[in-house]
Amino acid sequence: MAKKKTKIIKKLLHRYRLVILNEDTFEERVSFKINRLYVIALLILSTIVIIALTSALIAYTPLKSYIPGYTTTDFKTEATKLNIQIDSLQQVVETKNAYFNSLRMVLKGETDTIVFNEKDVVETQPATVDKSELLPSKKDSLLRAEVEQEDKFNVFQQAVFEGDFTLFPPVQGIVSDGFNPKSKHYAVDIATDKNQSVKSVADGRVIFSEWTADTGYVIIIEHKFSLISVYKHNASLLKQQGDFVTSGEVVALTGNTGELSTGTHLHFELWSDGNPINPEEFINFN
Repeated sequence: MAKKKTKIIKKLLHRYRLVILNEDTFEERVSFKINRLYVIALLILSTIVIIALTSALIAYTPLKSYIPGYTTTDFKTEATKLNIQIDSLQQVVETKNAYFNSLRMVLKGETDTIVFNEKDVVETQPATVDKSELLPSKKDSLLRAEVEQEDKFNVFQQAVFEGDFTLFPPVQGIVSDGFNPKSKHYAVDIATDKNQSVKSVADGRVIFSEWTADTGYVIIIEHKFSLISVYKHNASLLKQQGDFVTSGEVVALTGNTGELSTGTHLHFELWSDGNPINPEEFINFN
């Protein structure tokens, strides 16, 4: 074994002369004394240098972007921005869908219903209350009498949602059918002559102005404080979707359009936060 190792070492250290000659004259130009160990070391060193240069070239130059599967910092930043934009767009779409669902409910006259599960109902024992505690005090009786006296002279009280925000009567006429949630009539029908001016109840923006088979020409206006006013069965519409209107501005003319109409009148609805409210509590139509 020792002789074999010695033989290998001798081969590695055995010297050779590398001579470069002129091909035509065979004149010696350059000569080197080398051995196998020197050649191996030179190859290893050259390989290390090539690897180091290649790594530096990839790490500090744009060439790295051409490597398959490598993502640059700019690419990651752009991807992050796109993800944020997609998330924002998704939220906008969800908000728009909820908004359009509310409009659909307004057009169809639907409201959300709450379904109770009998299993969730907990039986409770009736509380024992002393009837004497329910009797109004002298101060309560005086206050109630004062309020009732004021109501006698308060013929009409306009709706005040915030500040000076009041509702303008859309038309003047006779209420032929009032607000009745039990029969799913979430509006008041005001009988008028044909082609009477239909006015916006407040400042707002027209969000719907189209013809529907059931209710004819319909215009819907969005106001502040999440209030929506709906005007149906019109003879014609004077405003288009996207138009801004002021309180009392004429937006349509009364008529008798749509399959559900039985005479010239205005079908008027008020919705607040997606829920129908009784217009007669806020507007005097007479």
